[in-house]
Amino acid sequence: MANTIDIIVPFYNEAGSIQEFCSLLDDLVAALDSRGLKAQAILVDDGSTDGGLKLVTQHCKVPAITIELSRNFGKEVAVLAGIDASDADYTLIMDSDLQHSCDMALSLIDTLTADEALDVVFAKRSDRKQSGRFAQYGADAFYRLINWGQRYSFPENAGDFRVMRKPVTDALKTLRDQRRFNKGLYAFAGFRQKALEYIPAERHSGEGKWSKFQMIGYSLSAFTSFSVVPLRLLSLTGLLCAFVAIAYGVKIVFEVLVSGVSVPGFPSLLVAVVFLGGLNLALLGLIGEYVWVGVLEGKNRPVYLARRVNRLNVVNPEAESPMPST
Repeated sequence: MANTIDIIVPFYNEAGSIQEFCSLLDDLVAALDSRGLKAQAILVDDGSTDGGLKLVTQHCKVPAITIELSRNFGKEVAVLAGIDASDADYTLIMDSDLQHSCDMALSLIDTLTADEALDVVFAKRSDRKQSGRFAQYGADAFYRLINWGQRYSFPENAGDFRVMRKPVTDALKTLRDQRRFNKGLYAFAGFRQKALEYIPAERHSGEGKWSKFQMIGYSLSAFTSFSVVPLRLLSLTGLLCAFVAIAYGVKIVFEVLVSGVSVPGFPSLLVAVVFLGGLNLALLGLIGEYVWVGVLEGKNRPVYLARRVNRLNVVNPEAESPMPST
């Protein structure tokens, strides 16, 4: 009996590239069939408003499940919806904007199937150094901080483009974080992983969905979900401030008692109040972020809701039914 593979593709307002991606999907499924892998696509519409799902229905020629989420939940959650629907021996995750090529997807799959000791093979971008120096320094600092003191490591420049065996997929189904940071969840899950470097192709149409402010917020979510480093850094800053204040106080007492120097108090007092007040506000804001994460997890709401699930290009398509809310 042939092994099976599910190809998970989340998309949001990618109508401009859907037709070309469906052609890529045809080539990928044909290549997998020649390798003895029976493929099925799981296409997750993350609340698109540009008619992308209709185009998928028109142009997709391979066996597929389409999952229409009730609204835009974000790519991280859309990937989870696809993982929940997957029950194959292997699961491949890739984007619909044509930056993930058919050849690279096959390389990931071939590497995994050729080595029984591997559980996951993921793509690692090798073109990050071509971005601005500031962006590169920011990325380096992010990975150094979030990996500080961890029992597991977050691979640099790795994303969702990966292929996994079924035990890994089943393990990821159990991780129901409300604020999802997939890179951290992949690292937390562990298993035996291998990276393959690649350079993504240019987007076929449109622009990336992530702004700089969204990336900053995404990074903050990563820290509040997987690291206590920010709290420890602020605690160390507070201890340092206390040490400096004690040393300065000793200096003032010494000058007054020994040298009789009258130390002006207002400027130094104002600087101390403003500095420590700002530090306290920053700490309260950071604690608030951690508390909010705890509140979200405590509510235990469904991570996503699906509006409709359809099957395409199968002999006996199942009737439409709502996706289980999980």
